Amino acid sequence: MSFGPLVSGEWLSEHLEQVRLVDVRWYLDGRSGRAAYDAGHLPGAVWLDIDTDLAEPAGPSEGRHPLASPERFAAALGRVGIAAGQPVVAYDDAGGSTAARLWWMLHVLGEPVAVLDGGLAAWRGPLVTTVAEVAPVEREPRPWPAQRFRTEDDVAALPAGTALYDARSAARYAAGDPAIDPRPGHIPGAASAPWADNLGPDGRFRPPAELRTRYGDGPAVAYCGSGVTGCHDLLALAVAGNDDTALYPGSFSQWGSNTARPVENG
Repeated sequence: MSFGPLVSGEWLSEHLEQVRLVDVRWYLDGRSGRAAYDAGHLPGAVWLDIDTDLAEPAGPSEGRHPLASPERFAAALGRVGIAAGQPVVAYDDAGGSTAARLWWMLHVLGEPVAVLDGGLAAWRGPLVTTVAEVAPVEREPRPWPAQRFRTEDDVAALPAGTALYDARSAARYAAGDPAIDPRPGHIPGAASAPWADNLGPDGRFRPPAELRTRYGDGPAVAYCGSGVTGCHDLLALAVAGNDDTALYPGSFSQWGSNTARPVENG
């Protein structure tokens, strides 16, 4: 099935039996994404955890959500019955800000994947509380394509003409948030591109033409606080037709923890 990078609630209603739905709800304030899933989710959806399925353990030298190893990611997908080539639709209840992480990880592996545009609110049918019964599958780990990711050293030496986008809020870009950011400010040379501004007033992604105007053309790298919402900017770039993109997974939680790295404020 060729689809994505976004699907509507209407499309999903017509193709529900042809895709594996994945609930990727996660909350920065500490609420449980699993509890939200258990309280009500889309029919047939499984749940994956950003902290343990889509990331390695956090640490100052790696960042808050280091990219999951190929082995960890393959094991998580296999556990919830997602075989290679299985079309996946990821959703959350926060404008795609966390679902985009799963989208990116599958997208760069060439897997069929989309994000439900508008998230949970785009689904017009009933929610269910029963946990989906799926048969586990064997999934071979696949190495991450190096060209779709940037290390801390790579970001420090980005070639001219490569845009660097910070997907955090404008306030965090300018001065940080002491509760979650290791230092005030942002990576020198980065442009502020808050992920929430990729969405229109209806909570859905802006049209491709608007996103092209926002981002322009050419190679681009995105980051955020921990490599999660940076994927939302990469999704917006894909909607705009630009797939010459890469993620800096360590993001500012890694960069800012290294006091040898410079930062800019304002």
